[in-house]
Amino acid sequence: MRREYLSNIDLNKWADLNDVQRNGVSIHSAEDGKGKRIVMSSRPDPLQQEKPLVTVPQHLILSLETVWVYAKSDRQLEEVLNAVGDFARTARGAILIFLLLQLSHNASARPDKVAVSTPWSQYVMFVPPEDSLPTFWTEGERALAAGTSLQAALDSKLRSLEREFVHLRDSTSSIGWCQRRWWNVGAEGLYFDDWKGVDSMYRSRALDLPGTGHAMVPYIDMANHASGDDTVALYDTDVDGNAVLVLREGKTLQVDGEVTITYGDDKGACEMLFSYGFIEVSMDSAREMFLDLEIPDDDPLKLAKKTVAKSSPGFKLFESGGSIDWDGDFVWLVCVNEEDGLRFRLLQTVDGERELKMFWNDKEISRESNLRDLLKDEQLWDVFQLRALATLQNRVEQQLLALEKVTAIKSSMHEFQKGGHPYSHMMELRELEEKLMLQAYEDFEHKTNALLASKVVQDYLASANKEKGAPAEDDFT
Repeated sequence: MRREYLSNIDLNKWADLNDVQRNGVSIHSAEDGKGKRIVMSSRPDPLQQEKPLVTVPQHLILSLETVWVYAKSDRQLEEVLNAVGDFARTARGAILIFLLLQLSHNASARPDKVAVSTPWSQYVMFVPPEDSLPTFWTEGERALAAGTSLQAALDSKLRSLEREFVHLRDSTSSIGWCQRRWWNVGAEGLYFDDWKGVDSMYRSRALDLPGTGHAMVPYIDMANHASGDDTVALYDTDVDGNAVLVLREGKTLQVDGEVTITYGDDKGACEMLFSYGFIEVSMDSAREMFLDLEIPDDDPLKLAKKTVAKSSPGFKLFESGGSIDWDGDFVWLVCVNEEDGLRFRLLQTVDGERELKMFWNDKEISRESNLRDLLKDEQLWDVFQLRALATLQNRVEQQLLALEKVTAIKSSMHEFQKGGHPYSHMMELRELEEKLMLQAYEDFEHKTNALLASKVVQDYLASANKEKGAPAEDDFT
């Protein structure tokens, strides 16, 4: 779909035209010339110093609720929202569809434009292209992610986006104007890259706005990221429901100083690169990473476990008090089996359907998080913890080996400009995640050794080896 872009001067004019109140700030080009930034362009009037730097009227905030308000006066928007069903009942789904119609409105050279014109029709023309995000990388660039946690996240995201795009096409192909404007090849035609574009726009700009939830806030979303003490401003909601950008307590800005916000100080390196297309220069740790996990093929309950599992199939490694800890309900499901007390039963529901239920001994497990609590009350809790650690160490070792293999082919990456994007970001992510995983492996080894000294574990191993007719050993597998 054809896109046009407007200048920063026009963006400041757009803000004034749409009652966005600016207190000494304006939009300038970013230092690299590719993006935008909010800059203190003049000293605020002394009488205005206590006022927010930016105030965005409530009706301009793009949320699930406001999209459906727009739909009341836009028949084409309402048609598409209703056609895609439950997807449009989520903030992300509704906002993506709304943005898509705004882009379609701008792309059309016909007098009978798609969708009703809104302030957002022009605003999307100020939003820089998000082609630096990994979902827009070429196949060769995506190969750089091999061995990192970004690889699985990126593959999963692209599959999800493709499913959404197919659902959108199948749901709207019977709508006359959609068939003519979107699904016919041409400048107005809708392509997968357009869907990736609105997803990237939302993913990199959406804010968790107090009192509203996930939403897009024009003008404020042009603020760049800085973490820790470098964060200059905060976004919030005032008593009238407007979005405001205010200086942090104790912060001051000189003329030409940049107004920055935090995108999340606790976000890991992978999430920053995935959602925003960069890793902060000051970041010296991956902070956290997610590793997927498979149920072994020789597990007799594998199919039943996969059927009832609701949590993400994997676990998160994260820094905690100078060491590496982990979290993941799925791990406990992998580590126990029928001989331990895990049961599955096919029960009939009130409407006559049959549903697979999970039990620990005779207690029904409604959520996987409950399984860990039940295991903690068991005499063999130390044994279950040891199994979990063995599972984690094995998976971390696999990931380190995968990272090592790809690192060995660095010499074949000469086609990428070293020091440019995405090569430099991927090399940085590799180093940060390798450091985190090496520390995790070492920390888990210490915890494993401590558990092996447990009398519960020693008795369990002795009993298991006795049943096999072998002498007792200290090893745990």
